[in-house]
Amino acid sequence: MDKEIPPKVQSPKQKGVGLLYSIVLWVFFSFIFLIIPQNIALSSDVEVTITIPSLKEAVSLAIKNNLNIQMQEKEVGAARADIMKAQSIFYPQANFNASYTHNDKVLNQNIFTGYKNDNILGVSLAQSIYSGGLNIATLRQAQLSLRTQEETLRSKKLDVEFEAKRLYFGLLLAYETERITQNLFDQAKAHYEDVKHKNEQGTSSRFDLLQSKVQVSKIVPELVKARNAIDLTIVDLKKLLRINMKEKLTVTDRLHYSYIDINEGEFLKIAYLEQPKMNLKTLGIDINKWAIQVARSSNLPQVNVNMDYTYRSSNLGNMIDPQHRNWSSGFTVSVPIFDGFSSRAKVEAAKLRYQEAHLDKEDLIDQIAVDIKQACLDLRQAQSIIDYTKDNISEAKEALKISEVSYDNGEGTNLDILDAQVSLSQVEQNLASGIYDYLMAEAFLDKTMGKLSLEEAKNEKKV
Repeated sequence: MDKEIPPKVQSPKQKGVGLLYSIVLWVFFSFIFLIIPQNIALSSDVEVTITIPSLKEAVSLAIKNNLNIQMQEKEVGAARADIMKAQSIFYPQANFNASYTHNDKVLNQNIFTGYKNDNILGVSLAQSIYSGGLNIATLRQAQLSLRTQEETLRSKKLDVEFEAKRLYFGLLLAYETERITQNLFDQAKAHYEDVKHKNEQGTSSRFDLLQSKVQVSKIVPELVKARNAIDLTIVDLKKLLRINMKEKLTVTDRLHYSYIDINEGEFLKIAYLEQPKMNLKTLGIDINKWAIQVARSSNLPQVNVNMDYTYRSSNLGNMIDPQHRNWSSGFTVSVPIFDGFSSRAKVEAAKLRYQEAHLDKEDLIDQIAVDIKQACLDLRQAQSIIDYTKDNISEAKEALKISEVSYDNGEGTNLDILDAQVSLSQVEQNLASGIYDYLMAEAFLDKTMGKLSLEEAKNEKKV
């Protein structure tokens, strides 16, 4: 019979070591499953702040991240590839040919009709000599199409830049509006506290107290609207710049402007030369002009040459042999005789589209003149508002101080102070709005003239 082995008894020292080991494992896994996940969660909640120091940075980021611009850049690349495709027709078309044919029966009565096991190896060349102008017209259209895609890219960049300016200046205006409204609220609140103190001392009426309190409550909704306007504009700007909505966006710039000399004639001249839409209309005329040649080519002769060089044998082992070699060359001429007036209809349609392109350009010329005129008028109007309100700010501040002193001396009324506070706020708001309108008029003028700020920066670096 097998002897039973008694269980091993652990000593007290061994039990202590095991218990200590269990405690260490428990603490380690507690750290892994409790502390680390919390740190990961906290790190994911850290707010990232993105600062836009200037308009130039905002425009650059908007153009860089815009998906429509990225897609248009691909179209420019595709247009370059189309030029290579159009050029390929001017080169010989070479092909390597190889074939095997098994013939069940072969006639051998002094006429060679092939081998029973027919193997053919050869090279063929084909070249278009004359296509009625089709090949040249296709190449010219491809080259014009590349320029069209490049001008379309510039046009899209101008649109994105204008939108970036609108939101950037709009955000600066929203900050300025919030500052002005906050100052008005602080003034009204301080005045209410002063009237309340005087009312407690019996030097001010309850009517003045209620009037001052109501004035504070009237400003609160405007302050809330001003802050909401900031948040909404930031959201739109984030969307344009493709910034994560969870990230914080700040702008360190202030609302200011630089005066520009208004020269309507010079602006119009630049617009006619640099405006992408104007260039697109000109390119459209040229493309339609070549389209007429494409239509005419279908009714003109076509001349092509070709050559074949082959080896033909029933045995691959002696395939490359002078006895099995053969070559041929020749040319083909195709002259259209009657196509049911199809070519004539194509030419007539192409000519009408060519004339339509001219009319379309003339319409754009008139529209650009109107846009330049509008931009100049808006600049003059905004400048007039700025000049008028800038001088009135100091006067409005002085009027507020006079009303406060008069009220303290018992000579003025509470309403005088409230009116003076509102007047100062309105003058400051008119100045901020005037500066914003001036900046937007300048932005519209730049867009109409086809001026890209990034292109101007590159030109300045080159100089």
